[in-house]
Amino acid sequence: MREWFTDSVLSDQFGFSILLLCILIGVILLAVAYCILLERKISAWVQDRYGPNRVGPRGLLQPIADGLKFLLKEDIIPDNVDKILFVLAPWLIFVVAMVGFAVIPWGGEFRWSWMSAKAGPLLAQVATVDIGLLYIVAVASLGVYGVVLGGWASNNKFSFYGAMRAAAQLLSYEVPMGLVILVAILTTGHLRLEQMVDVQKAALGPVTAASWTVLYQPLAALIFFVTALAESNRLPFDLAECEQELIGGYHTEYSAMKLAMFFLAEYAHIITASGFMIAMFFGGYLIPGWRWLNEDMSAWAMVARIIVYAVKIFLVICLYMLVRWTLPRLRFDQLMRLAWKSLVPMGLGLVTVQAVIIYLGCSQWWSLAGNVVVLVAAAAAGAAGHASVTGRQASLGA
Repeated sequence: MREWFTDSVLSDQFGFSILLLCILIGVILLAVAYCILLERKISAWVQDRYGPNRVGPRGLLQPIADGLKFLLKEDIIPDNVDKILFVLAPWLIFVVAMVGFAVIPWGGEFRWSWMSAKAGPLLAQVATVDIGLLYIVAVASLGVYGVVLGGWASNNKFSFYGAMRAAAQLLSYEVPMGLVILVAILTTGHLRLEQMVDVQKAALGPVTAASWTVLYQPLAALIFFVTALAESNRLPFDLAECEQELIGGYHTEYSAMKLAMFFLAEYAHIITASGFMIAMFFGGYLIPGWRWLNEDMSAWAMVARIIVYAVKIFLVICLYMLVRWTLPRLRFDQLMRLAWKSLVPMGLGLVTVQAVIIYLGCSQWWSLAGNVVVLVAAAAAGAAGHASVTGRQASLGA
């Protein structure tokens, strides 16, 4: 039995990928539950108050109590809803949020100590496909269907209105997200996330240890982070569920675990988007100058790389949560104007600059200058517009 497990599971890429898949599903589900605790702790720290501290030591068992609360709540299905779609919507959005992590390069290539030198290395990744980056984009875009179905199947005008606002927001912010992803593709020359990480391991310029894409494309990384906030319905982009305007938004009619699925999907999407951004712009599991971590093929180095990747994801999630408790919510017309009049033109500018750099064969460091030029041009255009920032729509008059 031990030999079969070693030879057919651990030493075989397919078997190891299945084992890694099962482990990652368990870890991410646990992380999703504890992201709720983390957010409540960070919000308490930002607001100078105590967070959950009664259930378990330092409140560590609070997610379990919350989960039991949702499980034991009465599951209400209103009479006039489309029951099939009403039940399907939260599961659809949760499954879509969970499957994106499959192509994330968690630990790179490695060999077990018992493997022969002739055997090819294994890859600490669930699936490696030629369109790995586009796979995540395609899967993430399916999340809007769960939101729209939830609002429409509820047979509630406020829920449906919230779902329509969510659909408009998600589709709008996918445009600048796609543009900055194209910038990352042009910079690294690959669609596979693991190859994008490998390119950042090699030198793209004077940096010899590791050249993270964010060094050349900081504005693109910032735009991606902003669009990721909008894609996951996080403040200041949570217009689909703002209680002051739409009661509870698209999930108003939901209760018990079906309601919990919407919130769990949000955190799962945050984890996947964080891993996606880290692979594209922040070197994945790489740490500049740490040769053993970046290049060693041992199993211990692979485990260390996975831990480094997890720590980076944790830091990005903390940034997500700090933004939520720092910035106020945008009005819907402001949100759409930010996408179409600010982020899309800047994304087009970055794509143009990167294409010109590739065509002329210039050093990649010219991309940094191009980012500065695009940012200055955007700031100048905004200043020339003389549009005052106000909380009142111009059409409402004085």
